This record gives sequence, C-alpha cells and structure tokens, in this order.
Amino acid sequence: MNAASRPTTERETDVLVLGAGVAGLTVARAVAGTRRVLLVEAGPGSTAAAQGGIAAAIDAEDDPRQHAVDTSVAGAGVCDEDAVTTLTEDGPTAIAGLVRTGAQFDRGPDGRLALGLEGGHHRRRIVHAGGDATGAEVHRALSGSLTGVERLRGSAATLTLGIGTHGRQVTGAVVRTPEGDVVVRARATVLATGGLGHAYARTTNPVGVDGSGLALALAAGASLVDMEFVQFHPTALATGAASGQLPLVSEAVRGEGAVLLDADGHRFMVGRHPLADLAPRDVVAREITRVATDSGSAHVWLDARSIGRALSARFPTFVESCASLGLDPADDLVPVAPAEHYLCGGIATDRWGVTDVPGLYAVGEVAATGIHGANRLASNSLLEGLVFGRRLADRLVLDLPDRAAHELAVSIPRRD
Repeated sequence: MNAASRPTTERETDVLVLGAGVAGLTVARAVAGTRRVLLVEAGPGSTAAAQGGIAAAIDAEDDPRQHAVDTSVAGAGVCDEDAVTTLTEDGPTAIAGLVRTGAQFDRGPDGRLALGLEGGHHRRRIVHAGGDATGAEVHRALSGSLTGVERLRGSAATLTLGIGTHGRQVTGAVVRTPEGDVVVRARATVLATGGLGHAYARTTNPVGVDGSGLALALAAGASLVDMEFVQFHPTALATGAASGQLPLVSEAVRGEGAVLLDADGHRFMVGRHPLADLAPRDVVAREITRVATDSGSAHVWLDARSIGRALSARFPTFVESCASLGLDPADDLVPVAPAEHYLCGGIATDRWGVTDVPGLYAVGEVAATGIHGANRLASNSLLEGLVFGRRLADRLVLDLPDRAAHELAVSIPRRD
C-alpha cells in the first residue's frame, strides 16, 4: 500500500499523549479517571532500557535538600533551583506511589528497599529493580495498571506525521499506524516522546528515539531551550554496533566498586575529582575521552573483577551484554566509551508541563524544566517522568473543564 492509498480515520479525545515511557504513562494514568485519554505508543522507548534506578531521599539519614545539592552540582550550577526543589521534595512520594502501583523493587534482608550509589551522589539513594532492570519494571507496573485509557499503536518508523493547529492553538496530531493514518482531535496534546539519541553516531537510546518530538514542537511554534546541553554516558560497551545503539553499563556498577583503567592499568580518575570514578557524568566522560585519545584507543577499561560472582545477581543485564561479546566481567576487563545518553534541554515548559503554545504540553526528556542544568544527575530521569508527569496531569484537569460542564458552558449564552 502506497502512502496515497493509506486509509485515514478520525478520532476525538480530551488528552492526546504521544509517547508511552514513564512520563507519558504517568500522565495518562493520572488523568484517565476524569478525562478521556488516548495514548499513542510505539514501544517503551528509553524507559525500559533504564538500568540504574530512581533517585530519591528515602533513607532516614538522607534529606531532599542533600539530593537537591547533588543535582545542582552535577548540573554545573545552571539548574532551575525551584524545579530541582520540586523534583527532590516530591521524590519519596513518587517512590511510594510506584510501590502501591505494584512495582517490585529490590529489597535487603530486612525487607527495606535496597539503595544503590551512583556518580555525583554523596549518599546511597538509588532504588532499583531486577538488579539493573529498573526501567523495565517501572514500565511494567505503570503500563499494567492503566485503566480507562484508549491505546493506539503507532508505527515505530513514523509515530506522528504532524501536529494539528488552528491559528496558534494545537488541536491534535496525525498518527501513523500499521493499519493507516489516524487524525486525532484533542483538547490537549502532550509530547512525551523522549530525546534525540539517534541524531548521534553512538547512543545508548533505542532505535526510534530521534528527536521527532522536538521537530513537532518546532513546527507548532514552540520554543526549544538549552539544546547545547546533551549528556554523554561515560560507560557504554564499546562494540561498534551497526545500529549506533551501544549497550549501557550502569553507573551503579562503579557504585559497587568497579573502577576505570587506562591502557596501562592505572586508575586515571583518582586525583581528577574528589569522587574519583563516581564523579558526575560529564567529568568522567571527558576524562575517558582524554585518556583514550592520548593512548590512541577508542575506549578505556572497566574493571569490575572486585565485585566477582555477585555481578550476576546485582547486574544481570550488564553480565548478559558482556557475554554477547564473549566477556565475563567477573574475570575480564570490559571496554567502555562515552555515548550520547540524555538531552538536558528540550521544549521550554514551566514546572507544570505548559509550553508557550496553547494546547501543547511536554513532559519527560523532551521537555526542559531546568532540572538538569548542563548535566543530569544519575537516576533523576525516571524520577522526573514520575514527578512532573503527575504535576502535568493535575494541570490538565484544571485546564480542561469536565466535558459535561464544558458543553454546558458553551451552550448557554453569556449575559453582558
């Protein structure tokens, strides 16, 4: 079937959510009780690939203010402090909500949530699931608990063909599906489409994460900000994959004792930063690039041998990725190199997900609230989707009157 003969259908809804990662699922789930929601999905995107976990100050000796300090320091001092405060103060509540939803996080022998450590954090505050399969568990829990949401499976190749507008007002979108194109008219359109990983030669993002949501926002007249702030994860497996997608090696592996080595076996991060191998990601990525370039190599080495056989239980995804290269990280050094990981800028929004175009909202990685500044703190991404997804849902309920009330209001003439 050629493009000209593709069947076209029409649908109408209150809230159209484009993207079914943690941010989109959170919005859809929270709004569905009071408004009609249509969720367009072409797969879990980057959410299911997230390994490390979710950062939140839930330990008795931790505090959201300490989490906020670590976030701001990692962001190179250019974070929006009000947005950071919102994120870190709402973090514990977001974790509790996920547990109520049915998310199965890893726990210690005492039954309490096990907390990991990652780069840039001064305390253990990373909640994780399946060792290093947190994103998959979060996606499972949220997706499985959706009720009252109409779901539309988009084409992985071209999820959304365009945004509908009337004047400056966004009125929905045209969605490509395997069965044909669907014109969706909506009172509110939410972009939750993720980042732009595959605009780069090497990325940890799954195929399909290519910045299309940013292009849709631009076409609708929305502003983009801080697009120069693109985070490279320091440790992706150096495989030379043809797709450009490299397996991620979670920062939590270094949190449990793995270290970075140069070609001569020296720990080059010692003395480069007070946190050494657990310095913020931008610091570690730059040092890896410098060391690899100086040695004429494309990578450095990750030494996880001190963790030993415990790797299989704590980091099964990492061990499986290594096995695909014929490596056993309990015995072998692992080649790693930086790869594009996360867009810290994006569509300009306020702390409620509102853009500068009427009817258009954005949340998650595609949005720029100012939380991350120039560099995202490890494991703040899933948290952002949860916290700001819920805030956007609250805003949508306020912005969109109940359908019956809305129809009544427009049917009764005003008296001046």
